Amino acid sequence: MRNSPSKNGSAGGHSRTFIDTIWSRFVKSGFGISSNRSYALVSLFILLIVGAFISTRLLLDTTTVLIEKEAATTTSKTQTQTISPKYPRPTTAITQSPTPEFTLHCSANETTASCPSNKYPTTASFGEDDDTNHPPNVTCPDYFRWIHEDLRPWSSTGITREALERAKKTANFRLAIIDGKIYVEKFQDAFQTRDVFTIWGFLQLLRKYPGKIPDLELMFDCVDWPVVKATEFAGANAPSPPPLFRYCGNEETLDIVFPDWSFWGWAEVNIKPWESLLKELREGNQRTKWINREPYAYWKGNPMVAETRQDLMKCNVSEEHEWNARLYAQDWIKESKEGYKQSDLASQCHHSRYKIYIEGSAWSVSEKYILACDSVTLLVKPHYYDFFTRGLLPAHHYWPVREHDKCRSIKFAVDWANSHIQKAQDIGKAASDFIQQELKMDYVYDYMYHLLTEYSKLLRFKPEIPQNAVEICSETMVCPRSGNERKFMTESLVKHPAESGPCAMPPPYDPASLYGVVKRKQSTNMRILQWEMKYWSKRNQTGS
Repeated sequence: MRNSPSKNGSAGGHSRTFIDTIWSRFVKSGFGISSNRSYALVSLFILLIVGAFISTRLLLDTTTVLIEKEAATTTSKTQTQTISPKYPRPTTAITQSPTPEFTLHCSANETTASCPSNKYPTTASFGEDDDTNHPPNVTCPDYFRWIHEDLRPWSSTGITREALERAKKTANFRLAIIDGKIYVEKFQDAFQTRDVFTIWGFLQLLRKYPGKIPDLELMFDCVDWPVVKATEFAGANAPSPPPLFRYCGNEETLDIVFPDWSFWGWAEVNIKPWESLLKELREGNQRTKWINREPYAYWKGNPMVAETRQDLMKCNVSEEHEWNARLYAQDWIKESKEGYKQSDLASQCHHSRYKIYIEGSAWSVSEKYILACDSVTLLVKPHYYDFFTRGLLPAHHYWPVREHDKCRSIKFAVDWANSHIQKAQDIGKAASDFIQQELKMDYVYDYMYHLLTEYSKLLRFKPEIPQNAVEICSETMVCPRSGNERKFMTESLVKHPAESGPCAMPPPYDPASLYGVVKRKQSTNMRILQWEMKYWSKRNQTGS
């Protein structure tokens, strides 16, 4: 009990100390105990004081308990959302009043939807004084630092109008943000609805942070392969590279990496928007304990898009070889006819301990889905990166697999992991935690926010509405659509402005720290390769 005399700091302990102190003062003052009357008066006086002290103490303790209980009750009543320690806490007080939501307004004639006026807030308040520089509570994930590296080619020259126009050569569309509105000039169709859902993502960013995205113009290429070759813009007299946005990059190019369309849904293959899918993937991990899953490496995808995937299929189990792999070709046409019953991503998390990621014609959107499973990701040596994968580390988030000797590399990886159960589970969990915590949709929007903000600072011209552009808003995109396109847009719609500002950008890498990151990855990969060589050397000697 809180007020038990046997506990430190209790009322009983304090009263005994108080009595001793008072009594010693009377003795030192010359009061003798020979006089019964004096002794009685002194005793009565002491008892009155002690009683008053104890009563006051009990009253204070009781009040404290009541205050604490009231505070806890108030907190439980007013805490209307779960706050992740990985994401900034709202800077405004959370009250019982729900945040007003702003849904879509489609007219009766939905094929001619127009942008409504004065329907959605034009500004977001992050603090009581509406201070847009209100400091956030946390720093962004470390992979945000690559924003500085991606924009470094223009750090000294800036981005001119002439450089921007040179990016038009391969772009699918030009997008301008002027006074909080989006205007799009389309140059050529993209594959499927990549451009549609990418533009949709821009619109949702403006709904999340209304009035906070500066005016800008950019060119976007929705094709997989990066095209801005670094060697063509090297040297003192070389022109500045054209700033071209796309979904992935590599070490030989300067394309600016941006979140891909599938974060808002991939309508053609029935892949849901990321926010809801992420929850399903987390639940999928819990269906079967890791130790009870099949001790093999699993992959399911379209092998026809790249030779490297066709080569992977040779690692399937056969009468001659057991490479510890179970590989399946994905027939999307058949899946679409059967209602995508065999392609549910969450159901693929719980039947094997290991999952293989391999690029297609370039980078693949499947990487985030595979990493989200707490199965160990066996990552075949990649040639491309997207905006977040540069934050992953070998032997911590994934296990590297050699590109040109896949079968033997996969067999070693599975054998090693099956004999190092705890370490293997740690790798799988680290990747899953990274995806769940540092790639949540809030951080995707924050990455877009910071990338576009830093990009706008480099512009050496005044952004304007392109002559052939049309204004785009959520209504003009959703209302005329049907099927998965409308379903996924409605599901991923941002319904109200953010209640807190974006996370704080981490500083850029200095040369030493950037070298350290690269060196760490290289040394880890080399160490694993040495283990693998030793493993196969031993097997060859024993003839196993």
